[in-house]
Amino acid sequence: MSPFLVTLMTPLIGGFVLAAVEDARIAARINVASGVITFGASLALAVSVAQVGSLNAVGGWFFLDAFNVFLVALTAFVGMTTAIFSGPYMRHEIAHGRMDARRMRLYHSMFQLFQFGMLLGFTANNIGVLWVSLELATLATVLLVSLYRTPASIAAAWKYFVLCGMGIALALFGTVMIFFTSSSVLGHGNEALTWTLLMDESSKLDPVVMMIAFCFLMVGYGTKVGLAPMHAWLPDAHGEGPTPVSAVLSGLLLNLALYALVRLKMLVDGATGTDTAGHIMMSFGLLSLFVAAFSLHKQRDIKRLFSFSSIEHMGLMTFAFGIGTHLASFAALLHMTVHSLVKSGIFFTVGHAAQAMGTQKMTGIRGLIRHHPGIGWGLLVGTVAIAGFPPFGVFTSEFLLLTATLDAHAWTCILLLLGLLVAMTGLLRFVQPMAFGEPASDAVAVRVNMLPVYVHLLLALMLGLFIPGFLAGWYDQAAALIVSAPLEGL
Repeated sequence: MSPFLVTLMTPLIGGFVLAAVEDARIAARINVASGVITFGASLALAVSVAQVGSLNAVGGWFFLDAFNVFLVALTAFVGMTTAIFSGPYMRHEIAHGRMDARRMRLYHSMFQLFQFGMLLGFTANNIGVLWVSLELATLATVLLVSLYRTPASIAAAWKYFVLCGMGIALALFGTVMIFFTSSSVLGHGNEALTWTLLMDESSKLDPVVMMIAFCFLMVGYGTKVGLAPMHAWLPDAHGEGPTPVSAVLSGLLLNLALYALVRLKMLVDGATGTDTAGHIMMSFGLLSLFVAAFSLHKQRDIKRLFSFSSIEHMGLMTFAFGIGTHLASFAALLHMTVHSLVKSGIFFTVGHAAQAMGTQKMTGIRGLIRHHPGIGWGLLVGTVAIAGFPPFGVFTSEFLLLTATLDAHAWTCILLLLGLLVAMTGLLRFVQPMAFGEPASDAVAVRVNMLPVYVHLLLALMLGLFIPGFLAGWYDQAAALIVSAPLEGL
């Protein structure tokens, strides 16, 4: 079987198998094994794409190039480490009565089906299938957010479902509008939604229709990205769902929605010959940065705090892709990588901290370094990394973004720096007492697995100190693909 089919089918089969496994420990091991197999196959797939440049699979229904295959590998890696983390975390939840056997079956099954939806979306060569995959991933995570079955978790899942449902409906309308203009060029069959064919014929698509379609797609998929002002679902979903769900929501699902936006922006750029779509993305990106940066100062729940940090960083990536230059796209791809690694690692640490202190309220989390040094230092180092301090990779990607902004739109550098400064102070003002304060008297010892946290932070540090040649080449090829559409405005 080809590496592509192993990568795509392993989580699908794993999801159905895990739905029937009642023993939680066995299910956790199958979950990890599925993640390991998926990641191993994704690496083999990445090597294949690196050797030939691009691949078509299953009769052209799937397409792989430097842009999406690197996201496939990143998704498989974070999914694997999250599965490793979730074993001891979820056992603690069972021991304290927050979970039962039936809901654990649902958790493991939906976790793998979510992975399948993600990988399907990244590899699909059809923008209609891409839309379906995002809806599949959303439905799986809705069930995961509501897993605790508390009034708050059910309300958060319902809010997530309704708001993202409205967003995905707008994205569907935008997709239909693309079909409306592409069908006159490519016919009324599947070809009119095939991305590679659309890209080849993008200059023949009606520019007015494509621009209107992008407005709907920007709001629709922007809701899934978590961009302001469509971001209201994200803090609630992070705050009420199990911590492994928060990790994959921030580290993976938001990436898929942004990937969809970037792919569709490439079509619009080719059809219109202007950078209007990029300017729209830059505007939403800046708005999200400032809304999230100031919202960080008003949070009381630790998971909601870092959910607003995710909104901030998705805003930065959207802004970078909107600039549309090679350097800006390179910076966005690097930022996407280090954000996924660091933010998922932070959520791993946050989950253990909440278990140790018995609360997610930041006022009740104190003295982590004294009570549990591994958790405390993991939270502190992760926060320093995500705040953009050197020598971590977030600093490198943000520095490259500022450099690209100076070249393309110098006046916006002041806004970027102001937003980053406000966000940094918002994070550090809350994390410092949680790490160094006086430990709470009712804190309990918990069994933790900090290995995924250390691996993620070590990789983020490595990417800040040096980027391996093969990875730099990967980003360079992907950036070249993204900016390949000619723009009159650049």
